Amino acid sequence: MKVARLVDTDIQAVVQLWLRCGLVRPWNDPEADIRLARAGTNADVLVGRRGRTIVASVLVGHDGHRGWVYYVSVDPDHQRQDFGRGIMSAAEDWLRERGIEKMQLMVRSDNTKVQAFYESLGYGEQKRVIYAKWLDGRPLTP
Repeated sequence: MKVARLVDTDIQAVVQLWLRCGLVRPWNDPEADIRLARAGTNADVLVGRRGRTIVASVLVGHDGHRGWVYYVSVDPDHQRQDFGRGIMSAAEDWLRERGIEKMQLMVRSDNTKVQAFYESLGYGEQKRVIYAKWLDGRPLTP
């Protein structure tokens, strides 16, 4: 798998990948998330290709202190081939290149399969309470 920055012609394929992987929620607009990530210098979307086919992706960014990943995805037809490990390694490298020393991610508590994947990569659970607020006044989402 070769990893590179997302280009405009990749957007629809990446959105379809995220949908196929069950990563999109009704309250999130994936195209808007991609636009926002690509608008500045603190975030980007990386895609992993096998030949011409996009098989993996990640939205990676930082707040100047900690790095974060979102939409970590591997096409269901291409799982169990270390593409998840590869796309996470690319996200870690992206952060290291920018001087960010810690990466964090959030996993829904019922997603035990993904929790095991991150643990296999050396990530550990840190006990935190997450507070959130929609700035447009919407009620909180699950």
